[in-house]
Amino acid sequence: MDSTDNNSNNNNNNNNNNNNNNNTNSTNNNEANWKFSQCFGDKGDIENITEADIISTVEFDHTGEFLATGDRGGRVVLFERNESKSNCEYKFYTEFQSHDAEFDYLKSLEIEEKINKIKWLKRFNQSKFLLSTNDKTIKLWKIYEKQIKLVSENNNNISNTGNNNELTNNSPISTINIQNQLSSFQTNPDLIKTIINSNSNNSNFMAKIKLPRLSYHDTITAAQPKKIFANAHAYHINSISINSDQETFISSDDLRINLWNLNIEDQSFNIVDIKPTNMEELTEVITSSEFHPNDCNLFMYSSSKGIIKLNDMRMNSLCDNHCKIFEEYMDPSNHNFFTEITSSISDVKFSNNGRYIASRDYMTVKIWDINMENKPIKTINIHEQLRERLCDTYENDAIFDKFEVQFSGDSKSIMTGSYNNNFMIYQNSITNECNKSEIENEKEILLQADKSAFKLKKLNSNSNRRKNLSMINKLDPDSIDFKKSILHSSWHPNENSVAIAATNNLYIFSTL
Repeated sequence: MDSTDNNSNNNNNNNNNNNNNNNTNSTNNNEANWKFSQCFGDKGDIENITEADIISTVEFDHTGEFLATGDRGGRVVLFERNESKSNCEYKFYTEFQSHDAEFDYLKSLEIEEKINKIKWLKRFNQSKFLLSTNDKTIKLWKIYEKQIKLVSENNNNISNTGNNNELTNNSPISTINIQNQLSSFQTNPDLIKTIINSNSNNSNFMAKIKLPRLSYHDTITAAQPKKIFANAHAYHINSISINSDQETFISSDDLRINLWNLNIEDQSFNIVDIKPTNMEELTEVITSSEFHPNDCNLFMYSSSKGIIKLNDMRMNSLCDNHCKIFEEYMDPSNHNFFTEITSSISDVKFSNNGRYIASRDYMTVKIWDINMENKPIKTINIHEQLRERLCDTYENDAIFDKFEVQFSGDSKSIMTGSYNNNFMIYQNSITNECNKSEIENEKEILLQADKSAFKLKKLNSNSNRRKNLSMINKLDPDSIDFKKSILHSSWHPNENSVAIAATNNLYIFSTL
């Protein structure tokens, strides 16, 4: 514990000093001390990393007890919370091959095994269920504990006994009078009749039938595909989202969104279709979609135009007309060659309370109030130092990187990634603008998921809040390694712990 925390505790022990001291203590206690907790994966040089080992998605379950990752090799790896540790630590649970590479002979198209998204279903028993998808096929997996039993006794022998009418049970052997007992079985009457007749003259004959006895050997974790949802998307699937009713889910590709029932794998309903009659008139594509966390009839999707549309499935079976559109006005004089690329939304998320929406494009994170459509309540600039170097990012394709954004469990903080394996946590970034104390509690925390440094860099964002500056924007553009990008992350639903995918490594950071 640092000196600030010690001073805070001393003040609390004195008690009843005054309101100002109490407020100061509260501020210090609420200040999150983020630190590195764990790292999984090979920590070799990035040049030696196998393409199949690169992590492509990360997702906590609804309890935070389990964590799932998917990689470009089609594998899903699950981790379980290590309850024996007081801090946030996980241990390996199981691994299975979710998808394999396929080839569409009709379209002469190779389908990668890469896992695009993983979504957990809520648990109602000991079994765990999750959805995983590649570009074309979605699978529902059941993960459960399976007992392995081996046969300890499995042979039949014949012996004599002095008492032909005796029935004994000497575990694991059941001794059965063949005359009286076998005749009652009708599974193979001809065989039984043959045995009885061939030994009818031997009064002392007894057949001992040793029933196979199974004994416990081991318990393994098994993964079984329960449903396969296929042949519904002509384009690459970019998102899946499970409804709050836990019965349906949506999947979206570049031009369509389909609604599925988890129990019906051969039928889906198209609820959004933006494909134009003439593909030459195509001006935007769907980039992400998500169900509302509480209202099962609401869902939203984002587009490459930087627009978010909120839809209500009660209005129409085909949601052509949105009920709300979230779009910020952009001065036409500020448009340039890169504007359409940088304004494309790569990820969109509802807050856990359903009140706010966070969207991420290449340059910014925008936070929207679901009740205010005309402009975001906050815009956080991420890559401002790259604005003059967009030509370079275009040439090396970095400008097309799709960064994700995450809400904290209490819907007050935001997390997103950047380059050099840096990621940012904007603590208490969703605040009441009229409440000065909440504004002062805003923090911007810059962390690095890297094998060489787990250093915390923290800045009170109050001084830079008006200008919307960011610590990440102060980094030297010449020092940026575009190969080290934090695209995928997940926030624990109940505590300040995050999982970060850095190429082939999984990092855990926590305040515990």
